[in-house]
Amino acid sequence: MTQVKCPICDKPMSFQARSEWPDFPFCSLRCKRIDLGRWFGEQYKLQGHDHTEDFHEENKSE
Repeated sequence: MTQVKCPICDKPMSFQARSEWPDFPFCSLRCKRIDLGRWFGEQYKLQGHDHTEDFHEENKSE
């Protein structure tokens, strides 16, 4: 049996297979939507590289 916690509300969840929990890794559709809203609201951000500088430098050589 696998034990995990919902990343939104920290509710503990137990299951044998992921097919038992359709909203995995969230405990419910509500928590899944809260997470999606956070992405849309830009509360989560991925670090990245500014590729525009690389693009301009590559085109200078042409």
